[in-house]
Amino acid sequence: MLDNLSAAVGEDDGRKTILKGLSLEVPAGEVHAIMGPNGAGKSTLSYVLTGRDGYEVTEGSAKLEGKDLLDMEPDERAAAGLFLSFQYPVEIPGVPVMTFVRAAINAQRKARGEDEISAPDFIKKAREIGQILNIDAEMLKRPVNVGFSGGEKKRLEIFQMMMIEPRFAILDETDSGLDIDALKTVADGVNALRSPERGMLVITHYQRLLDHIRPDKVHVLAKGRIIKTGGPELAEQLEKEGYDGILGEAA
Repeated sequence: MLDNLSAAVGEDDGRKTILKGLSLEVPAGEVHAIMGPNGAGKSTLSYVLTGRDGYEVTEGSAKLEGKDLLDMEPDERAAAGLFLSFQYPVEIPGVPVMTFVRAAINAQRKARGEDEISAPDFIKKAREIGQILNIDAEMLKRPVNVGFSGGEKKRLEIFQMMMIEPRFAILDETDSGLDIDALKTVADGVNALRSPERGMLVITHYQRLLDHIRPDKVHVLAKGRIIKTGGPELAEQLEKEGYDGILGEAA
Protein backbone atom coordinates (compact mmCIF):
# COMPACT_ATOMS: atom_id res chain seq x y z
CA MET A 1 0.00 0.00 0.00
CA LEU A 2 1.29 3.44 -0.95
CA ASP A 3 0.20 6.47 1.05
CA ASN A 4 1.00 10.01 -0.13
CA LEU A 5 4.27 8.86 -1.69
CA SER A 6 6.53 11.58 -3.06
CA ALA A 7 9.95 10.97 -4.60
CA ALA A 8 12.68 12.94 -6.34
CA VAL A 9 15.65 12.13 -8.56
CA GLY A 10 18.90 14.04 -9.05
CA GLU A 11 20.90 16.33 -6.83
CA ASP A 12 21.13 20.05 -6.06
CA ASP A 13 19.98 22.25 -8.97
CA GLY A 14 19.17 19.19 -11.09
CA ARG A 15 16.88 17.65 -8.51
CA LYS A 16 13.37 16.94 -9.81
CA THR A 17 10.30 15.71 -7.97
CA ILE A 18 8.61 12.96 -9.99
CA LEU A 19 6.06 11.38 -7.65
CA LYS A 20 3.83 13.91 -5.93
CA GLY A 21 1.65 12.43 -3.22
CA LEU A 22 0.78 9.12 -4.89
CA SER A 23 -1.61 6.82 -3.01
CA LEU A 24 -2.44 3.33 -4.20
CA GLU A 25 -3.56 0.01 -2.75
CA VAL A 26 -3.30 -3.31 -4.59
CA PRO A 27 -4.77 -6.06 -2.39
CA ALA A 28 -3.47 -9.62 -2.54
CA GLY A 29 -5.39 -11.54 -5.17
CA GLU A 30 -5.83 -8.58 -7.50
CA VAL A 31 -4.09 -7.39 -10.66
CA HIS A 32 -4.02 -3.63 -11.18
CA ALA A 33 -2.77 -1.73 -14.21
CA ILE A 34 -1.17 1.71 -14.31
CA MET A 35 -1.32 3.68 -17.54
CA GLY A 36 -0.16 7.19 -18.28
CA PRO A 37 1.62 9.47 -20.74
CA ASN A 38 5.39 9.66 -21.05
CA GLY A 39 6.98 11.36 -18.05
CA ALA A 40 4.05 10.60 -15.75
CA GLY A 41 6.25 8.72 -13.26
CA LYS A 42 5.37 5.10 -14.08
CA SER A 43 8.90 3.71 -14.19
CA THR A 44 9.97 5.97 -11.32
CA LEU A 45 7.31 4.29 -9.20
CA SER A 46 8.77 0.85 -9.92
CA TYR A 47 12.31 2.06 -9.19
CA VAL A 48 11.32 3.67 -5.89
CA LEU A 49 9.50 0.56 -4.69
CA THR A 50 12.39 -1.75 -5.50
CA GLY A 51 15.06 0.56 -4.03
CA ARG A 52 17.02 1.72 -7.06
CA ASP A 53 19.88 4.12 -6.30
CA GLY A 54 19.37 7.77 -7.15
CA TYR A 55 15.70 7.97 -6.17
CA GLU A 56 14.87 9.62 -2.85
CA VAL A 57 11.52 9.30 -1.09
CA THR A 58 10.70 12.71 0.36
CA GLU A 59 7.31 11.96 1.86
CA GLY A 60 4.81 9.18 2.47
CA SER A 61 5.06 5.43 2.96
CA ALA A 62 5.16 2.15 1.04
CA LYS A 63 4.24 -1.14 2.69
CA LEU A 64 4.06 -4.78 1.61
CA GLU A 65 1.93 -6.98 3.84
CA GLY A 66 2.37 -4.47 6.65
CA LYS A 67 6.17 -4.27 6.30
CA ASP A 68 7.82 -0.92 5.60
CA LEU A 69 9.57 -1.32 2.24
CA LEU A 70 11.38 2.00 2.53
CA ASP A 71 13.34 0.78 5.55
CA MET A 72 14.70 -2.20 3.60
CA GLU A 73 17.66 -2.65 1.27
CA PRO A 74 16.81 -3.88 -2.26
CA ASP A 75 17.77 -7.49 -1.46
CA GLU A 76 15.61 -7.38 1.67
CA ARG A 77 12.66 -6.16 -0.39
CA ALA A 78 13.16 -9.08 -2.77
CA ALA A 79 13.32 -11.54 0.11
CA ALA A 80 10.11 -10.04 1.49
CA GLY A 81 8.43 -10.98 -1.78
CA LEU A 82 8.79 -7.99 -4.13
CA PHE A 83 9.66 -8.64 -7.78
CA LEU A 84 10.28 -6.28 -10.71
CA SER A 85 10.16 -7.33 -14.34
CA PHE A 86 12.39 -4.78 -16.05
CA GLN A 87 11.43 -2.72 -19.07
CA TYR A 88 14.99 -3.18 -20.35
CA PRO A 89 16.43 -6.45 -18.93
CA VAL A 90 20.20 -6.38 -18.48
CA GLU A 91 22.70 -8.88 -19.85
CA ILE A 92 24.87 -10.91 -17.47
CA PRO A 93 27.71 -12.44 -19.53
CA GLY A 94 29.17 -15.70 -18.28
CA VAL A 95 26.28 -16.57 -15.97
CA PRO A 96 23.87 -19.25 -17.29
CA VAL A 97 20.17 -18.63 -16.80
CA MET A 98 19.67 -21.73 -14.63
CA THR A 99 22.60 -20.83 -12.36
CA PHE A 100 21.35 -17.26 -11.96
CA VAL A 101 17.75 -18.18 -11.19
CA ARG A 102 18.65 -20.93 -8.71
CA ALA A 103 21.06 -18.56 -6.92
CA ALA A 104 18.31 -15.94 -6.70
CA ILE A 105 15.78 -18.41 -5.30
CA ASN A 106 18.19 -19.78 -2.71
CA ALA A 107 19.38 -16.33 -1.63
CA GLN A 108 15.80 -15.34 -0.91
CA ARG A 109 15.09 -18.62 0.87
CA LYS A 110 18.18 -18.17 3.03
CA ALA A 111 17.11 -14.63 3.96
CA ARG A 112 13.74 -16.03 5.07
CA GLY A 113 15.33 -18.88 7.04
CA GLU A 114 14.14 -21.55 4.59
CA ASP A 115 15.98 -24.55 3.13
CA GLU A 116 17.48 -24.30 -0.34
CA ILE A 117 15.53 -25.76 -3.25
CA SER A 118 16.90 -29.18 -4.24
CA ALA A 119 18.41 -29.65 -7.69
CA PRO A 120 15.74 -32.18 -8.83
CA ASP A 121 12.88 -29.93 -7.65
CA PHE A 122 14.45 -26.90 -9.31
CA ILE A 123 14.97 -28.69 -12.65
CA LYS A 124 11.43 -30.11 -12.63
CA LYS A 125 9.91 -26.71 -11.94
CA ALA A 126 12.09 -25.02 -14.59
CA ARG A 127 10.99 -27.55 -17.23
CA GLU A 128 7.30 -27.13 -16.39
CA ILE A 129 7.46 -23.33 -16.53
CA GLY A 130 9.64 -23.40 -19.64
CA GLN A 131 6.90 -25.34 -21.45
CA ILE A 132 4.31 -22.69 -20.54
CA LEU A 133 6.54 -19.91 -21.86
CA ASN A 134 8.00 -21.67 -24.92
CA ILE A 135 11.49 -21.60 -23.40
CA ASP A 136 13.59 -24.61 -24.32
CA ALA A 137 16.46 -26.19 -22.39
CA GLU A 138 19.11 -24.65 -24.65
CA MET A 139 17.87 -21.14 -23.87
CA LEU A 140 18.18 -21.84 -20.15
CA LYS A 141 21.83 -22.85 -20.61
CA ARG A 142 22.77 -19.55 -22.25
CA PRO A 143 24.17 -16.54 -20.35
CA VAL A 144 21.40 -14.32 -18.97
CA ASN A 145 19.94 -12.22 -21.82
CA VAL A 146 23.16 -12.37 -23.90
CA GLY A 147 22.18 -12.53 -27.57
CA PHE A 148 18.50 -12.82 -26.68
CA SER A 149 15.85 -11.12 -28.81
CA GLY A 150 13.52 -8.62 -27.16
CA GLY A 151 10.78 -11.21 -26.90
CA GLU A 152 13.15 -13.79 -25.40
CA LYS A 153 14.29 -11.31 -22.77
CA LYS A 154 10.71 -10.56 -21.75
CA ARG A 155 9.80 -14.25 -21.61
CA LEU A 156 12.85 -14.85 -19.43
CA GLU A 157 11.68 -12.11 -17.05
CA ILE A 158 8.35 -13.90 -16.67
CA PHE A 159 10.19 -17.23 -16.27
CA GLN A 160 12.13 -15.75 -13.35
CA MET A 161 8.94 -14.41 -11.80
CA MET A 162 7.19 -17.76 -12.07
CA MET A 163 10.19 -19.58 -10.60
CA ILE A 164 10.54 -17.18 -7.66
CA GLU A 165 6.79 -16.87 -6.93
CA PRO A 166 6.86 -13.38 -5.35
CA ARG A 167 4.19 -11.99 -3.06
CA PHE A 168 3.94 -8.84 -5.14
CA ALA A 169 5.06 -8.45 -8.76
CA ILE A 170 5.61 -5.25 -10.73
CA LEU A 171 5.74 -5.54 -14.52
CA ASP A 172 7.27 -2.39 -15.97
CA GLU A 173 6.20 -2.17 -19.63
CA THR A 174 6.84 -5.86 -20.15
CA ASP A 175 4.85 -5.62 -23.40
CA SER A 176 7.27 -3.11 -24.94
CA GLY A 177 8.53 -4.33 -28.32
CA LEU A 178 6.68 -7.66 -28.27
CA ASP A 179 4.92 -9.17 -31.27
CA ILE A 180 1.48 -10.65 -30.75
CA ASP A 181 2.71 -14.23 -30.16
CA ALA A 182 5.26 -13.15 -27.54
CA LEU A 183 2.65 -10.89 -25.95
CA LYS A 184 0.24 -13.81 -25.54
CA THR A 185 3.02 -16.00 -24.10
CA VAL A 186 3.94 -13.36 -21.53
CA ALA A 187 0.28 -12.85 -20.64
CA ASP A 188 -0.20 -16.61 -20.18
CA GLY A 189 2.65 -16.61 -17.66
CA VAL A 190 1.22 -13.67 -15.76
CA ASN A 191 -2.25 -15.20 -15.68
CA ALA A 192 -0.80 -18.48 -14.43
CA LEU A 193 0.54 -16.60 -11.40
CA ARG A 194 -2.79 -15.09 -10.41
CA SER A 195 -3.37 -16.16 -6.82
CA PRO A 196 -5.31 -15.06 -3.72
CA GLU A 197 -1.92 -14.64 -1.99
CA ARG A 198 -0.32 -12.46 -4.71
CA GLY A 199 -0.87 -8.92 -5.93
CA MET A 200 0.40 -7.67 -9.28
CA LEU A 201 0.90 -4.21 -10.75
CA VAL A 202 1.15 -3.98 -14.54
CA ILE A 203 2.65 -0.77 -15.92
CA THR A 204 1.85 -0.27 -19.58
CA HIS A 205 1.28 2.32 -22.30
CA TYR A 206 -1.10 0.18 -24.29
CA GLN A 207 -4.43 -1.47 -23.82
CA ARG A 208 -3.43 -4.46 -26.00
CA LEU A 209 -1.65 -6.21 -23.10
CA LEU A 210 -4.77 -5.78 -20.97
CA ASP A 211 -6.79 -7.68 -23.58
CA HIS A 212 -4.88 -10.74 -22.37
CA ILE A 213 -4.29 -9.79 -18.71
CA ARG A 214 -7.71 -8.62 -17.58
CA PRO A 215 -6.98 -6.26 -14.64
CA ASP A 216 -9.27 -5.78 -11.67
CA LYS A 217 -8.61 -2.04 -11.74
CA VAL A 218 -6.93 0.47 -14.04
CA HIS A 219 -5.27 3.63 -12.71
CA VAL A 220 -4.25 6.64 -14.75
CA LEU A 221 -1.00 8.24 -13.57
CA ALA A 222 -0.17 11.79 -14.64
CA LYS A 223 2.30 14.31 -13.24
CA GLY A 224 3.17 12.01 -10.37
CA ARG A 225 -0.35 11.34 -9.11
CA ILE A 226 -3.20 8.91 -9.71
CA ILE A 227 -5.83 11.08 -11.38
CA LYS A 228 -8.46 8.46 -12.22
CA THR A 229 -9.30 4.85 -11.34
CA GLY A 230 -11.74 2.52 -13.04
CA GLY A 231 -12.28 -0.97 -14.36
CA PRO A 232 -10.88 -2.53 -17.56
CA GLU A 233 -13.17 -0.27 -19.57
CA LEU A 234 -10.99 2.71 -18.58
CA ALA A 235 -8.10 1.21 -20.56
CA GLU A 236 -10.40 0.81 -23.55
CA GLN A 237 -11.44 4.46 -23.24
CA LEU A 238 -7.80 5.56 -23.18
CA GLU A 239 -7.05 3.47 -26.27
CA LYS A 240 -9.85 5.17 -28.19
CA GLU A 241 -9.60 8.74 -26.89
CA GLY A 242 -6.01 9.14 -25.67
CA TYR A 243 -5.05 10.88 -22.44
CA ASP A 244 -6.19 14.41 -23.30
CA GLY A 245 -9.77 13.82 -22.20
CA ILE A 246 -8.79 12.26 -18.88
CA LEU A 247 -6.23 14.99 -18.20
CA GLY A 248 -8.86 17.60 -18.97
CA GLU A 249 -11.27 16.03 -16.48
CA ALA A 250 -8.59 16.13 -13.78
CA ALA A 251 -7.57 19.75 -14.44
